[in-house]
Amino acid sequence: MVGQLLTQLTTPYDNILVITRGGMVPACLISEKTHIRNILVAAVMFYEGEVRQSEPVFLQFPQDNQIQNRRVLVVDDVWDTGTTVMAVRDRLIQGGATVADIAVLHFKPKKSLYPPNIRPDFFAEETDAWIVYPWDPERELQGG
Repeated sequence: MVGQLLTQLTTPYDNILVITRGGMVPACLISEKTHIRNILVAAVMFYEGEVRQSEPVFLQFPQDNQIQNRRVLVVDDVWDTGTTVMAVRDRLIQGGATVADIAVLHFKPKKSLYPPNIRPDFFAEETDAWIVYPWDPERELQGG
């Protein structure tokens, strides 16, 4: 699946910005194949337990001097509603990044809160199914 993304990435990037935690595995694989060693991290929280926050809380984000005038590829596992990745992209642009392309493994257009013309720049597959990635932690079985 990452291979499908790699065939789409023709622009050279200075940095990869990974959205934790879901984007860590795809970002690492993209980094290895593209030889982009500078991986930055964005940790964004929209939920406190099961309660959705009105605004994203950035727990970790690169300093502006790490992104100014740089071409940045944002990597996450899935674009569901799109709110997390768009909050990250907006913050990158505010910080002075010259390019902030978005790459995800899965794009869920029916769940996106954005108009159809606002979508990831690159994605491997379009789906509306629930996705369990091989690196997702196993959930404990109820009653077992």
